[in-house]
Amino acid sequence: MPPRLVATSKSSSDGAARRSAESILSAAWQQRGLLACLLWPLSLLFGLLASLRRRLYAAGWQASTRLPVPVIVVGNIFVGGTGKTPLTIWLVQALRQAGYTPGVISRGYAAQAGDGQSVVKHVNQASLAAEVGDEPLLIAGRAQCPVVVGRNRVAAAEALLQAHPEVNLILSDDGLQHYRLQRDIEIVLFDARGVGNGWLLPAGPLREPASRRRDFTVVNAASIPPSMPASSIRMQLLGEQALQLCNPSQVRALASLQNPAMRITAAAGIGNPQRFFSMLTAAGLVFETLALPDHHDFSDNPFAALQADFILITEKDAVKCRQIASIKNDPRIWVVPVTAQIDAALAHQIHEILEKLRGHSTA
Repeated sequence: MPPRLVATSKSSSDGAARRSAESILSAAWQQRGLLACLLWPLSLLFGLLASLRRRLYAAGWQASTRLPVPVIVVGNIFVGGTGKTPLTIWLVQALRQAGYTPGVISRGYAAQAGDGQSVVKHVNQASLAAEVGDEPLLIAGRAQCPVVVGRNRVAAAEALLQAHPEVNLILSDDGLQHYRLQRDIEIVLFDARGVGNGWLLPAGPLREPASRRRDFTVVNAASIPPSMPASSIRMQLLGEQALQLCNPSQVRALASLQNPAMRITAAAGIGNPQRFFSMLTAAGLVFETLALPDHHDFSDNPFAALQADFILITEKDAVKCRQIASIKNDPRIWVVPVTAQIDAALAHQIHEILEKLRGHSTA
């Protein structure tokens, strides 16, 4: 049985209207229909400007910085969430097992870090999501590594290395288009949507051409779409348990919620909520859905009026919900952690590249 859509309180009439518009655009981006064709001339201009910017950096007309340690950028060219945060956490853990000491930098989306390009913030468990962003806070908690956020990723990386001289590898969570920071390895992440209609914004979902060079292509999907390179590495997000938000020691297997009599709502404020809903459906759950805007701040408490026995949320949303008094003690809310499952060959190939880099100075 497909999940049911639940209506919310006034919250969210504005949010619902925005999501409806985004849904129309997302659907248009999956094919070369009338709307996409009307926007196509603008995509040519977008592509021209993006190409010019890349060439300016490549030619040295725009300054870029080489750090004294290797840099790996994990990003996407498809607009919206594709699963970068779980991949970044997996990479930190895999590289640590290989003997490296990684640190992570991020823009800290939606963080109120001020207007200055050089403002950076160090992330710890006492940090507020409104100040450092939800994804960096999740990475710091799950990966247990130094994390620094800032719009200027060069400044963020330099601050991280100054505070943690033991770090010998920087992972940039997103930042493919942040050419001011030179990088040694680029990993581009896609999901089941592939490259959509293959066109650039605003006629399509791509920030850069699908042919953009990179070292690795990772696809977060049950199967790799035909539009992806043959060398693509598949990633899956697995979730088998739920932890009670107000008491994380209380753990339930998702299988224990396979009871049609239970009133369950699944809520997700991520880039692609359907991916979370599909995972729960695959686990055999029957539930209503509450799709929220990406990086939703939960100040409106969208759960207050829900008639539900269980409310399942993502880890990314949980880092904010734990900081809101009206939500954090709601016993109905359960967090579903996910773990990235990726072919170990990716870590091995990255290790080989890094070993080659160790043979010469990166300064």
